[in-house]
Amino acid sequence: MSVADTGAAANGVVRDTHRTAGKLGGSLIAAIILGYVLTVACARLLPPDQYATFLTFWGLLMGLGSALSPLEQELSRQSATAALTGGVAGRGALRAVAVSAAAAGAFGLALLIPPINDRLFHGAWELALVVVAGGVAFACQFGVRGLLIGQHQVKHFAGLIVAEPAVRALVLGLLVIATAYRLVPLALAVAAGSFAWLLFIRKAWRLLDVRADGDGWAVTSRRMLMLLLGAALTATVITGYPALVGLLAPGGDRDRIGAVFAALVIARLPLTLVAPVQSLAVPFVVRLSATEDGRSRLRRVLLLGTFAALALAALGALVGMLIGPWAVELVYGAAYQVDGWAVAGLVWSSVLLVPMQLLTAVLVARAQANRVLITWAVVAVTAAALLLAIPGDTVLRAVVSLAVAPMAGLVVVLVFVLTNSSAEATSDTGEACS
Repeated sequence: MSVADTGAAANGVVRDTHRTAGKLGGSLIAAIILGYVLTVACARLLPPDQYATFLTFWGLLMGLGSALSPLEQELSRQSATAALTGGVAGRGALRAVAVSAAAAGAFGLALLIPPINDRLFHGAWELALVVVAGGVAFACQFGVRGLLIGQHQVKHFAGLIVAEPAVRALVLGLLVIATAYRLVPLALAVAAGSFAWLLFIRKAWRLLDVRADGDGWAVTSRRMLMLLLGAALTATVITGYPALVGLLAPGGDRDRIGAVFAALVIARLPLTLVAPVQSLAVPFVVRLSATEDGRSRLRRVLLLGTFAALALAALGALVGMLIGPWAVELVYGAAYQVDGWAVAGLVWSSVLLVPMQLLTAVLVARAQANRVLITWAVVAVTAAALLLAIPGDTVLRAVVSLAVAPMAGLVVVLVFVLTNSSAEATSDTGEACS
């Protein structure tokens, strides 16, 4: 292929990805709005101390969902790789879903262990069962989403993104009408969104060829468990952070902690929707990596995006410090009081996690699951160590550790991505060299 041909191919991939991202934009905005409606409504329906327990549940379920998000990226990689030759994903995709569902079920059942359950849910043991059901459903949901986006089924993929929070909001509305808005019913409303994949199962099944074998159980299990563990570490500093604080830095003023967690929900909620963008990034990287011109363009995009994120994080922290406390009180009510410096730290952390998640998607596209795991291990270990080591109250420890940890991870993932920038995405049958 000539230089002109490779350049044209790279430009075509970029234009196609821009169009796809544009189509997804409205769906992502709608999903963000619906997600905010749910969390704000629950904050209004529950007192701050119960809302802290609810956010621990929310963090565990959504954290489990985040931990399962590499399944979506892996299936989008399999689908995109198969699409290059006009095919569809094979039985390897079903094996990946099965491994992920088993891991989700095991995690949820572990929450029934009495000491863990009491510390996290303060006697509401039913919440652990809701996590089990929602987690297994999430595995199926991410599998469906990965198949859809890998084959450019943008309309159905966008519909599933919106359907998930819409189902939650619908069930919540029914609970409010029935005046059954206690802690466990609200948790059931949250888990209901994990079953939205049932609306799209027929379309996804057509994108599978069960006669094509794909990767075996050993390769699939090894790759998926590394990716899931890396994503689980990711979740400890995103949706699952309230649970991490509860385990490592318990105590303190429960109302004040609940207010900080409420501010964290506002800062973090858009991050739960980065997963669809990550899954879009995986086939983008697969196609760009097919040519040298594409790989050069990819390097430029990654560097410019990272510097832009740093500038945006600084600006966001300043805005959060100035208007954050007012915004939290406006959204959640006068009972939720939080300091400006705390909101600034939460916003700084949230913005930096966006390029981190997108950069690790590049590693997923290269089938470098081990490097994904190392990256998020650095972030999680840094956050946990600071929670244990920093003197002061729980709020100070929670905010500082959350602001510092992504900075360490960003350095690590940039080194991984740029030192192996010439690597091409691999096929389903092998792993990239580390």
